[in-house]
Amino acid sequence: MLNFKSVNLISIVIFLGLLIAFLINPISIWWFVLLFFSWFTLTAFGSGLVSWHYHIKILNANKNANINNIAITFDDGPNPEFTPQVLALLKQYKAKATFFCIGKHIEAHPKLFKQILAEGHTIGNHTYSHANTFGFFKTEKVQAELLKTNTIIKQFSGLQPKLFRPAFGVTNPRIRQAVNNLNLTTIGWNKRSLDTTNLSDLSILKRVTKNINSGDIILLHDTSDKSVRVLEQLLLFLHDNKFQSVAIDTLFKIKAYA
Repeated sequence: MLNFKSVNLISIVIFLGLLIAFLINPISIWWFVLLFFSWFTLTAFGSGLVSWHYHIKILNANKNANINNIAITFDDGPNPEFTPQVLALLKQYKAKATFFCIGKHIEAHPKLFKQILAEGHTIGNHTYSHANTFGFFKTEKVQAELLKTNTIIKQFSGLQPKLFRPAFGVTNPRIRQAVNNLNLTTIGWNKRSLDTTNLSDLSILKRVTKNINSGDIILLHDTSDKSVRVLEQLLLFLHDNKFQSVAIDTLFKIKAYA
């Protein structure tokens, strides 16, 4: 499988081959441009697509999960308006979920954060700021953000989280280093709802329920009316089709906390 290390190695070998060819019998400079463009394109896509495992090993689904177990996950909370509605629906359908929380939102709404845990759900680290420029942070700054969020989580819950979801699903060598330094497990998804876009409720529901299988991970956000409406329909679909939503640690049989 192509990853950052293998692509770099292949690119270096090709570059050296082109350089030797250029020195023996000059070739067009465009071959070098094409090589750089190919490397850049692969790295750009690999950095933004969690399914590629380009920089980091990411848990996107579990093909060996118990029959009919799937995981619903929520990013960007806790949100004082929408997270309580999400929790109420999960309780109504006896479903468990995983909430990847932003550190500054936990600070702002500690009681709501504690409620998530009190109702039997799992929490994970989703950075402190979720800054739009997070993918450009240096390793030290990435690690500082993750440590700060872990410290906040421990302050309000006594738990030391091991699960991490990168902001926007973006990874790179600096994020990989920070994650490795902190011994975190990176969690992705294989059913991206796009519930933060202009897609209709029905379109979003179809995206996450089409060809759904045991072990799938669904990405939602507890940050909007639309997501709450979709969640209600999704939980009804899962109930009617004998699926059970479980937390990530249950789905993979891993530890959520150190």
